[in-house]
Amino acid sequence: MATTSFHTTLLLNRVSPSSLSSTRRRTVLSPSVCSSIPGKNGPIRLRAGFGSPSSKTRRWAVVGDAGESLETGSGVVVDNVDDATIDNDNEDEQSPVDSLDENEVVQTIPKLPERDYAGTPYVPIYVMLPLNTIDMNCELVDPQNLTEQLKVLKLNNVDGVMVDCWWGIVEAVGPQKYNWSGYRELFQVVRDIGLKLQVVMSFHACGGNVGDDVHIPLPHWITEIGETNPDIYFTDQEGRRNTESLSWGIDKERVLRGRTAVEVYFDYMRSFRVEFNDFFEGGTISEIEVGLGACGELRYPSYPANHGWKYPGIGEFQCYDKYLMKSLEKAAEVRGHLSWGRAPDNTGSYNSWPHKTGFFRDGGDYDSYYGRFFLNWYSKVLIDHGDRVLSLANLAFEGFPIAAKLSGIHWWYKTASHAAELTAGFYNSSNRDGYAPIATMFKKHEAALNFTCVELRTMDQHEVYPEALADPEGLVWQVLNAAWDVCIPVASENALVCYDREGYNKILANAKPHDDPDGKHLSAFTYLRLNPDLMEESNFAEFVRFVKRMHGESVPDLECGSETPLPESQEPEPETNSGGD
Repeated sequence: MATTSFHTTLLLNRVSPSSLSSTRRRTVLSPSVCSSIPGKNGPIRLRAGFGSPSSKTRRWAVVGDAGESLETGSGVVVDNVDDATIDNDNEDEQSPVDSLDENEVVQTIPKLPERDYAGTPYVPIYVMLPLNTIDMNCELVDPQNLTEQLKVLKLNNVDGVMVDCWWGIVEAVGPQKYNWSGYRELFQVVRDIGLKLQVVMSFHACGGNVGDDVHIPLPHWITEIGETNPDIYFTDQEGRRNTESLSWGIDKERVLRGRTAVEVYFDYMRSFRVEFNDFFEGGTISEIEVGLGACGELRYPSYPANHGWKYPGIGEFQCYDKYLMKSLEKAAEVRGHLSWGRAPDNTGSYNSWPHKTGFFRDGGDYDSYYGRFFLNWYSKVLIDHGDRVLSLANLAFEGFPIAAKLSGIHWWYKTASHAAELTAGFYNSSNRDGYAPIATMFKKHEAALNFTCVELRTMDQHEVYPEALADPEGLVWQVLNAAWDVCIPVASENALVCYDREGYNKILANAKPHDDPDGKHLSAFTYLRLNPDLMEESNFAEFVRFVKRMHGESVPDLECGSETPLPESQEPEPETNSGGD
């Protein structure tokens, strides 16, 4: 992932004029010292990194060009730099402290008191493995280095790891010709170290999104079918096909060499269950997450970067393949309004804003009789797809714990229409709860709900891009409570790379809500993701501290407030009562 791009430029340009003065200002981190951790065969050295784990850094969470993986800022935040130029290729870049000149002021950001999580419920921590852990030949990449990293995680009480099991790798050659060899080698390594496994049934392609450093297409035999029948893919209003995942319109259509899409998914899952029976029976595999759409999430691919989407565009409806259009026409006929058998034509484009469209603006067509009919149908297709696939997943895995993921589409959340959520299939306008029906469907299959963006703060979103009217905190609270209301487990993962205490504290606050009368908490948390930056000494030290607090352990350096105690020699004398009894 690039460290400077449109988003960094955006941050520099989004400074409030009232905050500027003739003095240039920076917030900087101070270095910390941590060179090694204990290992079975002696100390394991960690990579040297810059940044104090106890320093509070401003985090911004503008959605990246692909939406799913967001660019984050940590370390130095430049509040105002005149004619600033950022050069990523400068290997000799000075430490931010060394580079301060006489016109720059190092600001100290007051530390907020931290909650003590000692004695709170134990929340298991998993770490997501790199996207390229298994290559296109289904071989484990760099097993020696991965083994050493996994040993470090185990030594620091991480519970397990999550890995994508790519459809495009395993069934690449032909229908029902599965190659699980690389995954078996990986699972054996994980089992030998003593970690648990969350495995994702990834029925989508990888590549083209921010943070994707590998390209894994759908199986070759699927793309061959797509060449002659492109309607197997989601399609936008301009007729552009999205080849990341299959349209839900073919869930029950026998267009995949004699099988329907859901039959293909079931056969794949069943083969996995049989192949890795020993890992199920031995307890190494703890959960199966079932991919239900783009990026493995239950959503339409409404904001694809390769079609030009940029934050905070509202996205586009993805229902223009012939199978979904046929479904819409049939629904309109049943309703008795044949003219409603079409998608709306006043929804703008990928990068439109709600108030500039006739459909999503306040009082727009989204709340008309036709608009409500269309949005009900569009969201029902999403829920029905999840219902079908999760039903077959329970059958394939014989009642073993399953989960599915929802995406955190937090931009335009503070508007009436919630346009970005609507195009993604979440009918969550201001007069509806779009997540309760999804949670109810999950409950039907006793599936855990995995949700993203628990580390994001609404205030940060407003500072960086106030026009987006984003509210990640409100969205997280709505989704988590929708799931808790129907008594299903709720897990989560971060949407951004996260190395700082502020981000971890936000995750903790969502994981274990303060003073909740029912003691609700996350069932698990998955950290995105294992990479060299995480293993840098200061970053890893902060991560280990976070793991302890999620486990309900005490930490010695809890920041209880911003006041610094006086040295013993300067402590005031105790007050005496000079007024007598």
